Amino acid sequence: MTPMDGTRVRGAADPFARWREEFEREAQRRRRRPDPPWERGARLHPAVVRSVQRFQVGEDGDGANLIAKAGGGDYGAAVRLFVAEEREHARLLGALLRAAGAATICGHWSDTVFVRVRRAFGLRLELLVLMIAEVVALGYYRALRDGTTDPLTTEVAGRLLDDERRHVPFHCDRLRSALPRAGRTALIFGWQAAVAVTAAVVAADHGRALRVLGLTRRRFVRDVLAEAEQAAATLRRR
Repeated sequence: MTPMDGTRVRGAADPFARWREEFEREAQRRRRRPDPPWERGARLHPAVVRSVQRFQVGEDGDGANLIAKAGGGDYGAAVRLFVAEEREHARLLGALLRAAGAATICGHWSDTVFVRVRRAFGLRLELLVLMIAEVVALGYYRALRDGTTDPLTTEVAGRLLDDERRHVPFHCDRLRSALPRAGRTALIFGWQAAVAVTAAVVAADHGRALRVLGLTRRRFVRDVLAEAEQAAATLRRR
């Protein structure tokens, strides 16, 4: 077992070597893959533009706090590659906005609150908070991919969704070996409750965009909770 500070036990194989290798393969594949055809331009409803702007801000952190807590070894290397993917998401969303003739924004209250809460805790609780954002992102990027008729938006959202599907099990692997056996069920239940509250807030804040994308607020919350239940089932496994 690897301690939560990211150090490696002497003589033990690092269980996160597989994740480091997977993130490295993805980074190599991304370098070979051409960018979406930005010159095609994008057509986004104004409500969707405002919604994407807020998510772009959330993807645009430097991840320094998480990297520092992760430490070294294969886990630390995998976290650095994960942060690089998140920054790539910010770049892609920013380019999508420019292709639609829109600008990025400097900040949003939801991201400010989220970052402050994350940084207030140690690695274990920071990952639980981060995973709230990851499962919400799964629901959001799926809605963006499936709810638009714009080809460029569909391509960008699809790329982001593929990455998020890898991020959630990565964080689950780290947490599953670190959550205490005593009180684990209650902690996971509390995490799911926090997901429900966050999903409701996002649904309210992005409601107009979700309607444009063909989703009701209630359906969006249900979709996010379904993703959270899958993650919770993984966390419950010994």
